[in-house]
Amino acid sequence: MTSPLLLVLSTLAAAPVQVTEVTWRSVARGVDYAAITLQPKPSIGDGVLHVVRVDPSKAGVRPLAISQVGGKTRTSREWREEFKLVVAINAGMYETDFKTHSGFFRLGEHVNSSKWVKKYQSILVLGPRKPGLPAADIRDAEPGATSAAHDDYDTVAQNLRLIRGPGVNVWKENGRRWSEAAIALDRDGKLLLLFCRSPFSMHELNEVVLASQLGIVRAMHVEGGPEASLSLKGNGIDLDLSGSYETGFVEDDHNHEQWPLPNVIGITAGP
Repeated sequence: MTSPLLLVLSTLAAAPVQVTEVTWRSVARGVDYAAITLQPKPSIGDGVLHVVRVDPSKAGVRPLAISQVGGKTRTSREWREEFKLVVAINAGMYETDFKTHSGFFRLGEHVNSSKWVKKYQSILVLGPRKPGLPAADIRDAEPGATSAAHDDYDTVAQNLRLIRGPGVNVWKENGRRWSEAAIALDRDGKLLLLFCRSPFSMHELNEVVLASQLGIVRAMHVEGGPEASLSLKGNGIDLDLSGSYETGFVEDDHNHEQWPLPNVIGITAGP
């Protein structure tokens, strides 16, 4: 299946607008993948936006945390291989203990992080506890709400918000750029796992994806710079992606190794 994709680029590349095609390839039941070439090519990185589209009514969405399953930190590829996943991506930023999620993170009865952070206004919820709820959702945090507002789901992961519903760019331009891993929700209720090695400010990247026909209505930041990772394997596609550039940290494109991660969001093939 192909559809036109309008990309609006304002920095790191000259011309602001290009139109290209996005081709979805089936990876497994409920999981599709597209590699979208950014044109003109940014001056840093490979200039590709990788998108994994997940239908949570058909494929499984499995959060994993080292505090729950034990062992050592693992790269996204190692998480994928050990737990027989089709896809693995960062669950979010983490503390210096290399175990604890930076925002609230509950997996069923297991709590990896009990800290509710007011500035983390994007909430990934998985595994509904009540009938009539979607299998997965990204919610905008209500002012003054606590984790209890999301007790209707087994998994709750709190992260920095990139895009609030219904498709509003809320990241203010600050000039900082990095390779990015993000999780988004489209208008059909599908999850989109996004990875871009070429560094953008989050305001710029939000404009790129909102100008596209991906249909994104909400999105959260799950990691930037060299920690940003995505691994995917299925139906002849085998990718282990790693970020590099981050303003004030790694200001080059030299990192090509995935960094170990304590927590990931995994995708399993549907039956």
